[in-house]
Amino acid sequence: MIGQAAPIRPVRRLLLPEVRWALAALVLFLAGLAADLGGGPWWLYWTLYLGCYAAGGWEPLLAGLRALRERTLDVDLLMVVAAVGAASIGQVLDGGLLIVIFATSGALEAVATQRTADSVRSLLDLTGEADSYQAGDEFVVRPGERIGGDGVVLDGASEVDQSSITGESMPVPKAAGDEVFAGTLNGTGVLRVRVTRDSSDTVLARIVAMVEEASATKAKTQLFIEKIEQRYSVCVVVATLALFLVPLAFGAGLRETLLRAMTFMIVASPCAVVLATMPPLLSAIANAGRHGVLVKSAVVLERLGTTERVAFDKTGTLTEGSPRVVEVRPLSMSEEDVLRYAAGAEQSSEHPLGRAVVAAADRVPVARDFRAEPGRGVHAVVDGRQVFVGRDDSDAVREVEAGGRSAVLVRVDGEPAGVLGLADRVRPDARAAVAALAGTSPVLLTGDNARAAARVAAEVGITDVRAGLLPQDKVAAVRELGERVLVVGDGVNDAPALAAAHTGIAMGRAGSDLALETADAVVVRDELTAIPAVVALARRARRLVLANLAIAGGFIVGLVLWDLFGELPLPLGVAGHEGSTVLVALNGLRLLREKAWRG
Repeated sequence: MIGQAAPIRPVRRLLLPEVRWALAALVLFLAGLAADLGGGPWWLYWTLYLGCYAAGGWEPLLAGLRALRERTLDVDLLMVVAAVGAASIGQVLDGGLLIVIFATSGALEAVATQRTADSVRSLLDLTGEADSYQAGDEFVVRPGERIGGDGVVLDGASEVDQSSITGESMPVPKAAGDEVFAGTLNGTGVLRVRVTRDSSDTVLARIVAMVEEASATKAKTQLFIEKIEQRYSVCVVVATLALFLVPLAFGAGLRETLLRAMTFMIVASPCAVVLATMPPLLSAIANAGRHGVLVKSAVVLERLGTTERVAFDKTGTLTEGSPRVVEVRPLSMSEEDVLRYAAGAEQSSEHPLGRAVVAAADRVPVARDFRAEPGRGVHAVVDGRQVFVGRDDSDAVREVEAGGRSAVLVRVDGEPAGVLGLADRVRPDARAAVAALAGTSPVLLTGDNARAAARVAAEVGITDVRAGLLPQDKVAAVRELGERVLVVGDGVNDAPALAAAHTGIAMGRAGSDLALETADAVVVRDELTAIPAVVALARRARRLVLANLAIAGGFIVGLVLWDLFGELPLPLGVAGHEGSTVLVALNGLRLLREKAWRG
């Protein structure tokens, strides 16, 4: 289930190349250290140390050489050169320590990235046989099988566990005409399904594709760091050469000069700065994904962390998106009879309000002579009496509509029997979600009428209401709210506002294809309280990135000054620099914890 933590796969972690080589380097280093300190022959511990260099350094070396071919300077290459330089003056243990810690840092970043990918693969495990179906195909789903494609039930009845897609805890009844989704689990019945979407376009496939983009995209801070990394690395090389050549020109000893230069190269390299950004952001993306919020990229996560205003759509976002009978006002008969006659007349209707009336009745009598008047209502004979359900301009209808509801009049044998008030029910968690975002001054943007908008706003606790908006009006309203606006919506009419906003979040359960594609993040489980949770998580990630940058920068400045104006031992320089790299990587991984989501 998406809302639960993805299973930890320790065996899968060991299969990562970065982890395997880091472990190999560590084992060889420890064996060499034992032989060295234990008085073993020099050729033994040198061989083990060099094996450590090969295991932990060959991938960074290749990466550095590839960067050189593209006329860029990679930090990995600086580390390998520094380690080899240390070995060349007899400091093979210190160089081995550098290799081990640097390889460990790379392994930690790989694990963080893999954790994000695992949240995607847990969704892929649910797709069943989706790859074998195309739109128009038909297949039979037997009890206990996973549904292999998005489609419509042609025949049969069952209950389907849709928690993998919608997060619903209870199985959903399915019968002819109902929609089903790939990856969901059939219950005890047998269903015949016609595929409506190709396997590459299922709800699950679209969700997976959006999440996979997260691992491949870099945040603005990361891109900025990469821009300055090249220039900074060139400056480090130039300064290292100067520290080596200038003292030699004035008669300094080779060994001491080379050792100081290698120490400077190590402590000045921006490894920790590079690792300060992505581990926190990737960890936060993985954590959000496990709780049903799929963030498309690290850039999006960064933007979420700067949110200042939040704008909600109404229908399908703050509300459930389908009308329900919320009021029965009897005029000449009981509430039960009003609903019974209305449901009997509406049972053959395809109108959403008609289906809502039928759903509200305890008993639906058989009707005959059904006739629909487009734009007016329906007529039918129920229990031998003429029944009309539809629009009417009467005082009773106007009173119900004044409360922000849609109203229909029920006439039995020409006489007003009662008025039904229908409304889109507010989501149970809407008020809590709005309250949690109180610091962002939430606003309601809707195309619905002002009375309906005011009713929903009052229920959820929003005071800034803008109703009767066309799509272009929503875009203008978003721009008026400021630069860092988060828009939450679900429909096609919300897509322009989602695109215009600083960040857009779509409700995934009933969201339109266009809204899902346009939005920067998707709430798959349709829990509104996940929105303030992911905003808070993004803010924590942003603070953690800044803290990591301060830690990394502080270590670099301190160690460089020590080396330039004092006597910094190479082992201490290696431990300090690479220790700060491991520290910021581990600090970023804190956001994988369940506690980080709960705040």
